[in-house]
Amino acid sequence: MGRIHPYVPFLALAASFLPLVSHAHDHKGDERIKEGDHISHEPIDAILWLHILSMTLAFGILYPLGMVLGLARNRFHVPVQITATCIGIMGWFLGHGHDGRQFQDGNAHSVYAPFLGLGVVSQVGMGVYLKLHLERGWHGRVRGVVVKVHKVVGIIMPIASWVQMILGGITALGFCHADHLGQCLAHFIMGGSFIAYAIVMTLMTLVGQAWLRRQGRAPEFWDSLIIAVWGFVNTFTEHRWGQPWSHGDYQHTSMGIVWWCAGLLGLWLSRGRNGEARRNLIPSIVIFLTGWAMSSHVQHLEFSTKVHAVFGYTLMAAGLSRLIEIAFVLRDRTARPNGEPSTFQHLPPYLLIASGFLFMGANEEQLQLLFDSGVDHVSYLLVLFSLAFLLYLFVQILIFIYASNTEEKKKGTVGSIGVRSGNGGRRRPELAPIETGRDEEEYELEGLISDDEERLESALTRVGEGSPPLKEGRAA
Repeated sequence: MGRIHPYVPFLALAASFLPLVSHAHDHKGDERIKEGDHISHEPIDAILWLHILSMTLAFGILYPLGMVLGLARNRFHVPVQITATCIGIMGWFLGHGHDGRQFQDGNAHSVYAPFLGLGVVSQVGMGVYLKLHLERGWHGRVRGVVVKVHKVVGIIMPIASWVQMILGGITALGFCHADHLGQCLAHFIMGGSFIAYAIVMTLMTLVGQAWLRRQGRAPEFWDSLIIAVWGFVNTFTEHRWGQPWSHGDYQHTSMGIVWWCAGLLGLWLSRGRNGEARRNLIPSIVIFLTGWAMSSHVQHLEFSTKVHAVFGYTLMAAGLSRLIEIAFVLRDRTARPNGEPSTFQHLPPYLLIASGFLFMGANEEQLQLLFDSGVDHVSYLLVLFSLAFLLYLFVQILIFIYASNTEEKKKGTVGSIGVRSGNGGRRRPELAPIETGRDEEEYELEGLISDDEERLESALTRVGEGSPPLKEGRAA
């Protein structure tokens, strides 16, 4: 029982989330909010800024980092999660006790908070249970289930945290109410989808080759499937049936039709005659066409028209760069022969992330606020591109941490970023030993050693050990 004591206080501290989150951001400041508004007109005070910064640090940086460390079974997983939880608890108190700008009761940010808090408490509880290493009796049967649930919830937490941070920004500015709700949802959902697509694309490029090979599917199969489903949804939901058709209804419905038609073709082309996986260009063409259509969207505000045009051009560039990557960089392969990603392969995911930020930032209320504040569209767009750089950097760091940790646990196996040689340095992937058995199924063989390279490496090894070098002309 002595092992329980170090963790019980922390579990109790995490459980204190639940009574707090149900009242987070509920303040007696409704009298300051004018009728028809959803926020008061006071500026955001220092305490609320601290709430924003602390929650961004906890849920936007530390929890995703802790998730990656947990997947890699790194010893820093628990300390990072504990730190994130403590900062998060501090953030809840700050969010509950601020002055300055007040918000309408029942806003989306406060309604969603208890669910996120429940996820944190459940993760902490399962983590403490697993850390106790209780494996006898019924614990042995339950432990396997808890491990899987803990892993799934840990993967979901960064996505749930992203949603809560978006809702926090919307609530802080009083956006997305009444007639603005539909376009607001469209911008944030679609923009977030582009960012998610870019992250998945990066994962498949850097660490997902073995998974793709096991599935026996080309990346474009999954892309086309999502495009087809999304197109069907857009076709029948963009227009409110029974209402007159508007300019926007025609544009969005026709775009949905293009998506599901192209998605079906992409699904067909992703399989060869013998059932083997085949690359195709349909998803990249769909992205290009979507960007072209969005660049031509005429808005009520010239500021908005310019922002939408740049979004469209960026999305077109993403589609074109993806097409070039598949057809000319990879030449219909899923990876380069040496397993290392090309420099060019970083361009499509970055442009997709930038497109996501541009589209999320192109909702009409946000652009009207910026226009009224005297901000020009170029400055605003540069800030959004900067955010895309930072997010792509963070994704790269997380993938590197995961890959380097899993690589260290599998000495001599070929990972997505090379393998370690015996002296602690890096060995070229094409000189890595071939694994058999279970490792052969889990890790990609990035190249086989040639006979000449093998003889050269053997000779260099003998020289390093003090053996006389081979002489030219020695009889065989």
